[in-house]
Amino acid sequence: MSKAKGKTIDSNRIMKMIPHRYPILLVDRVLEVDPGESIIGLKNVTMNEPHFQGHFPGFPVMPGVLIIEAMAQTSALMVVEMMSEEEAARKLVYFMSIDSAKFRKPVVPGDSLHLHVKKIQSRGNVWKFSGEAKVDGVLCAEATFAAMIADKG
Repeated sequence: MSKAKGKTIDSNRIMKMIPHRYPILLVDRVLEVDPGESIIGLKNVTMNEPHFQGHFPGFPVMPGVLIIEAMAQTSALMVVEMMSEEEAARKLVYFMSIDSAKFRKPVVPGDSLHLHVKKIQSRGNVWKFSGEAKVDGVLCAEATFAAMIADKG
């Protein structure tokens, strides 16, 4: 896999890198990646997503847990981007924990959610990240979270 800083990643490549699929695939594109250090993902929020039928009728708001999941998927893409194709084919990145999650502004259909994730530390197969979700440069959500790299199966 490419190790080029600043490289973008399209949706077809994202689906080769992580196992998520609609309706739980929450990253449409990677706008910038510095492998092993930071990444910026993009989630275009649209009204046709299934959670908007009930969250909330008359005032659709993206559930906070899905915003956090989008940040976690973005972090997994950063980790996988560091691996060789052979190694990536044998590994999965599992979400382990969430700390200090804060929701500052609702995310609604029509928003372009920018997912800014930075590595805080990595020790062995456990990584810790800080994430911010922004719309038009305005902070909507933030959290620190951890993930573990494990063999598939």
